[in-house]
Amino acid sequence: MTLDRLHARQAFAAYTSHYNATDPKVKLKIDHTYRVAALCERIANSLALPPQDVDLAWLCGLLHDVGRFEQLRRYGTFIDAQSIDHAMMSVTVLFDEDRLRDYIADTDEDALLRTAIRLHNAYRLPAELDDRTRMFCQILRDADKIDILRVNVETPMEQIYNVSTEALRQSPVSPAVLGAFYEHHCVLRTLNHYPADNAVGHASFLFELCYPESLRAAAEQGWLWKLLDFKTDNPETAKAFAAMKAEMQRWIGEHIKA
Repeated sequence: MTLDRLHARQAFAAYTSHYNATDPKVKLKIDHTYRVAALCERIANSLALPPQDVDLAWLCGLLHDVGRFEQLRRYGTFIDAQSIDHAMMSVTVLFDEDRLRDYIADTDEDALLRTAIRLHNAYRLPAELDDRTRMFCQILRDADKIDILRVNVETPMEQIYNVSTEALRQSPVSPAVLGAFYEHHCVLRTLNHYPADNAVGHASFLFELCYPESLRAAAEQGWLWKLLDFKTDNPETAKAFAAMKAEMQRWIGEHIKA
């Protein structure tokens, strides 16, 4: 595979120029895309992959969320459950609308790109994936999860999830969401019933990062701890987040060296 990164960046900029970049939600996803691409590159380099595969990992990051812009335009939200599966929308934009060639002329990795993009938001990867495809899926999923921690700290959750400040600060945490957190795995989105559940779900992403470099990147950035310092006026929610932060600190202490 041969990739001209400058050309790919220009293609992404041209595509997103059709959307209102002054809208904070549009800017959010543009910035997120570039950071995920950089994290994919970092993780791929840590695995000593050849340059072409590092480029492929970077491209997965650049393309993974192109469907978000149409999702926002059509439905006014980034919540898949209230709109459309954004990963499938990304596949539609790139493959069904034949836009992938705007980014790369080479067709050798089309099948892998399609799979990695389609599965980047899946709860679990299918068992039947070949090892190489699974690796690229995991690189992309790790990078996306790491940056989502940042997004949920830097961007008001009211803006991301279309909720009022009052609803967010009074929100309880669902018992099922807490249970999943203490089982140390990602929280199914279908378990979310309250605004605060989203913060727990995003913090739980750390439990399922696949690569040591992914854990190092997440630990270095510090967004996880800020996310778990959840601003709330609900005493029970405050207690729950304090306990979850302590548990996450304990868990990380077991899984990564300072």
